[in-house]
Amino acid sequence: MQRWRGLEDIPQDWGRSVVTIGSYDGVHRGHQLIISHAVDRARELGVPSVVVTFDPHPSEVVRPGSHPPLLAPHHRRAELMAGLGVDALLILPFTTEFSKLSPAEFVAKVLVDKLHAKAVVEGPNFRFGHKAAGNVDFLREQGETYDFEVEVVELSVSGAAGGGEPFSSTMTRRLVAEGDVEGAREILGRPHRVEGIVVRGAQRGRELGFPTANVETLPHTAIPADGVYAGWLHVGDEAMPAAISVGTNPQFDGTERTVEAYAIDRVGLDLYGLHVAVDFLAFVRGQARFESIEALLEAIADDVKRSMELIEAYGAL
Repeated sequence: MQRWRGLEDIPQDWGRSVVTIGSYDGVHRGHQLIISHAVDRARELGVPSVVVTFDPHPSEVVRPGSHPPLLAPHHRRAELMAGLGVDALLILPFTTEFSKLSPAEFVAKVLVDKLHAKAVVEGPNFRFGHKAAGNVDFLREQGETYDFEVEVVELSVSGAAGGGEPFSSTMTRRLVAEGDVEGAREILGRPHRVEGIVVRGAQRGRELGFPTANVETLPHTAIPADGVYAGWLHVGDEAMPAAISVGTNPQFDGTERTVEAYAIDRVGLDLYGLHVAVDFLAFVRGQARFESIEALLEAIADDVKRSMELIEAYGAL
């Protein structure tokens, strides 16, 4: 999959293509419907498929300080989109100047002049252009002017997560924030993932016999509620069953919120400085303070046992 950052990265000889536009944070099951439809339509028409997204999130530019917690960084979204068969990903730097493009200017500058859209695939609530003034009806009008089709994919995906509401990134963020990583997993179609660099912490886990990877998460990451979770620690191509702790470590009067993953039954791991990923599979228990170190150790041993049971019940990745 080709990856472009900015309109100037698009090859000069780029021909017609099928395009879909959106933030696509998380690339959840609803997003997958739209993107897969765009890929299928592109193959039918014999042209490449292109996903257009933005960095930073448009809300941060339009309303500074309102950047939502992110379900997936851009490189992770790119991996997921490549897995769906997308041919090219265009990340547009979302600036104040860019935010002022009218819907008509956006169509002309991005879809027509640069991507030479043959078809555009979107969800029914798609909005674009200055003050989100453009919608799918306007896009259809522009398609008649510039000779591209517009196809609307209904996002009818729903399930037990969120009480049966249609799946969305907003709902997924809420479930993650509440610690309902199983609900988030249903929407995403995979476990929620947090990434970052392993840094040195207080090393109390090592002293207690349960050494953890202290993950310095990427900016704006959607981090689950404080508590203990079962999941996976990914280092390179290896996925290790893990018991994961999120919180401030109240047992030792901690104040900084951390994400720490204990690779179950792994000895001698040296992960400092490495980029790792942590997948949250299931909630085990909430954060707690215990009466003694002995009680804490007993709880940790139980957390590890319970985590392994949940991982085995879930099955292999």
